[in-house]
Amino acid sequence: MSLFLIAALPFLGALFPALLIRAGRNASASSAGLATGLAFIGLMLHAPAILRGETVQVGLEWLPALGLHANFFLDGLGFLFATMILGIGLLIILYARFYLSREDPMGQFYTYLLLFQGAMVGIVLSDNILLLLIFWELTSLSSFLLIGYWKHLPEGRQGARMALTVTGMGGLAMIGGMLILGNIAGSYDISVILQNKDAIQSSDLYLPALILILIGAFTKSAQFPFHFWLPHAMAAPTPVSAYLHSATMVKAGLFLMARLWPVLAGTPEWFYIVATTGLITMVLGAVIALFKDDLKALLAFSTVSHLGLITMLLGMGTKLAAVVAVFHIINHATFKAALFMSAGIVDHEAHTRDIKRLGGLRHLMPVTFVIATLASLSMAGIPPLNGFLSKEMMLEEISHTSWMQSPLAMSILATIAAMFSAAYSFRYIAHVFLGPKRDDYPAKPHDPGFGMWASPALLVTLVVLIGLFSAKLVGPLVAASASAVIGGEKLPYYSLKLWHGVTPALYMSIIAIVGGLVLLALHRPLERVWTALPRPEAKEIFDAIVGAATRLMQGITARLHDGSLTRYGAIMISFTAALSIYAFSTGLLGAPTRALQEAGALPIVAWLCLIVAAACIVLFHRRRFIALILIGIVGLIVSLSFNYLSAPDLALTQISVEVVTIILMLLALNFLPKDTPVETPVLTRMRDGVIAIIGGVGVGGLIYAMLLRDFAFPSISGFHVENSYKGGGGTNMVNVILVDFRGFDTFGEIIVLGIAALVIFALTEAVLSTRVRAYLLNRKPDIEQAGDSHPGMMVVVTRMMMPVALMVAAYIFFRGHNLPGGGFIAGLIAAIAVIMQYMASGFGWATERQRFPYHGIIGSGVLIAAATGIGAWFNGQPFLTSAFGYVHLPPLNEFEVATAALFDLGVFLAVVGAVLLALESLSRFAWQPGSASEHAMDINPARDDAEQDMKEA
Repeated sequence: MSLFLIAALPFLGALFPALLIRAGRNASASSAGLATGLAFIGLMLHAPAILRGETVQVGLEWLPALGLHANFFLDGLGFLFATMILGIGLLIILYARFYLSREDPMGQFYTYLLLFQGAMVGIVLSDNILLLLIFWELTSLSSFLLIGYWKHLPEGRQGARMALTVTGMGGLAMIGGMLILGNIAGSYDISVILQNKDAIQSSDLYLPALILILIGAFTKSAQFPFHFWLPHAMAAPTPVSAYLHSATMVKAGLFLMARLWPVLAGTPEWFYIVATTGLITMVLGAVIALFKDDLKALLAFSTVSHLGLITMLLGMGTKLAAVVAVFHIINHATFKAALFMSAGIVDHEAHTRDIKRLGGLRHLMPVTFVIATLASLSMAGIPPLNGFLSKEMMLEEISHTSWMQSPLAMSILATIAAMFSAAYSFRYIAHVFLGPKRDDYPAKPHDPGFGMWASPALLVTLVVLIGLFSAKLVGPLVAASASAVIGGEKLPYYSLKLWHGVTPALYMSIIAIVGGLVLLALHRPLERVWTALPRPEAKEIFDAIVGAATRLMQGITARLHDGSLTRYGAIMISFTAALSIYAFSTGLLGAPTRALQEAGALPIVAWLCLIVAAACIVLFHRRRFIALILIGIVGLIVSLSFNYLSAPDLALTQISVEVVTIILMLLALNFLPKDTPVETPVLTRMRDGVIAIIGGVGVGGLIYAMLLRDFAFPSISGFHVENSYKGGGGTNMVNVILVDFRGFDTFGEIIVLGIAALVIFALTEAVLSTRVRAYLLNRKPDIEQAGDSHPGMMVVVTRMMMPVALMVAAYIFFRGHNLPGGGFIAGLIAAIAVIMQYMASGFGWATERQRFPYHGIIGSGVLIAAATGIGAWFNGQPFLTSAFGYVHLPPLNEFEVATAALFDLGVFLAVVGAVLLALESLSRFAWQPGSASEHAMDINPARDDAEQDMKEA
């Protein structure tokens, strides 16, 4: 099975549980199990090759220019983690089916679970760090949904927010580190990065990259000082805790450290940062776990401790320590998932997780007692269980490691951690299952049905079998995984057996077990001391930091984002100008390579008119009508400038746009006061004027410098000149660019244009449902109006011009592929022809003759353009690639037929529909169906008599 399919199956499977929940809980759970099971089978098909030391690779170029490839590879390390993710995932699906109550939305749960599962599989199979980062963030988001699954619990919502905040911030740091790492190696593919150890470790950027990557790994794997989020995530349902916090999510950080071990490990920086962090976490988590009364809290801190143990082993940097880390990852996943599930069974049956309200459950829950006892003894490191094997190997490796020139420091601290680990494991057994039965349980405890204890029972069976037959059962898997961790080098000698002789590790283990029993016996007095000790509360610190950060950001936001557009513009332009001044003062600007051209009298006059009009807009901008007329003058001069500079397409578009926008803005002025009020003081206006002058001078200087110089980078215009005809079938490069080379941009623009028209429609709908309509109908003009609202000459001329204008639009449309024109310009011309009818004959007259809804015209245009683009796929070409050919129909000359014409038709319809919908929306405020007065239909409602106005309203 392809690695692509293995990675995709959980995501595909996530679609079904929520849909099938109406068919029953069994159908929902079965669909989740089927997707996971198929992915697991597909993974196992690669097992023979992986255990032989081979690597399976598949790849797909996604965005090669950015170094982003959809590459997956499967080696021993990826196989180990994928096996845990999918294998334990199957057991969790079975367990959750019987654990969740009927009130819990099971379909939603399995959907979230499979989304998380797919993200984890994507992490361990990714061969590209950018792709890995995508899956990494998906785990944070999907785990947020799972941890907060019980939304009715405040602690569930709090735990989900805390987990997302901590792991999300760590993920942001990791993104920076990964990008640095890829930049050093010259590739973002992990398989390439792993071959560049010397270049990476000798780089000046090694330490920043290492720190940023480790922040991401430490936050995900709950290492000190980020360990506090994991216990609060225990508010999630037990299946989530058993899956995320024993076998998958918290192991993601360990996987990342193991994956990058060949290129990051082996330096003093790696050793002191990683090994020290792991050692502190291991000791701290073990001590805290002993004094937790909540079963899941005890297991959460024990998880923190064991994650610290594995981190410490990876941080030691030796090959044998890497082997032990891999082995303990396997062992920890088996006994910890079983323990979480057993804790869930106790909670499910006894209705409490409080250890002080439990005890004597061995009499009432014998099956659960056996499962929990074997798993706890393995966690304590008692032979002959699998936890004992990896614990002994860890202690042996620790005994040969010096820290800060001290040969005993790590051994002493590791022994203390092992002692507390044994103590909380023994407490789990003694205080929950041993002792006499009680008569005050919240509910009558009993063993659940087979469906709930089958999964932890299978895991505990593995705990025992791995302990007894580790070399045969997991030896090849450990070898393949460890070989991948150390970079494919020869593995050191090690032995997966119960007895290694009388070694320092044996003495340390005996001390830990005996010490654990002593700590259990002294638990009550030690608990009183622990309770009396002052210690920081992680949740309160986190809430205080988040609260302070929120207040700071709110203050900054209130100052910067106060709704003032002038302030936004001032900040942006000032920042841009400051950067530009810095760049100009520190950069090197070569001497001019081009000579100035002489400007004729006409361009100079037009330029002066442009300057004067722009200046007048600034001076008279508070008088809205005058400002609009001046804007029209500026647009007209720009249109003439385009034509003068041999850009007829732009000139036609600009002049058409000017006509349409000026009319629409005139209509919009009906909704606004005539004059803009003065809202800013003189000093603010002076400040803005200075900033505007600086910005204008800067842009002008940049343009002047570019016009006088040739630059080293080639212009894209050469490509368009060479390929416009042979690639797009047209000699009008502007049109070919719009409908082929950059057709996707044009497609997006007509969608935006349509959305803008719909927004105008929606806004006017909202306005016309208020008293504004009556106000607009009843207002008196402040100057004398013409008596004839519809001059006969204008009516006759516009109706005669209508077919002529539409014929011109058709002509402009069909010539656009080879001569100036096209669908956009033709659409504007056709819209102007219709606008003239509205202006001359009135809104009511024109609306009554409307045959097609403007909304539908917009939608038709977008759909035609999209269908044209999709059609390119059937020809094996990218989206919106045009096809063309030549046809000869006697007696006509040979002419071209291009699919670009269909795309242009879509543009034409979208433009016409958008313009006319905006026109209708802005002008219909003065008309309503059935009005007795034609004046109520005018596009420019003139009123001669105020009393008549009131009657019409």
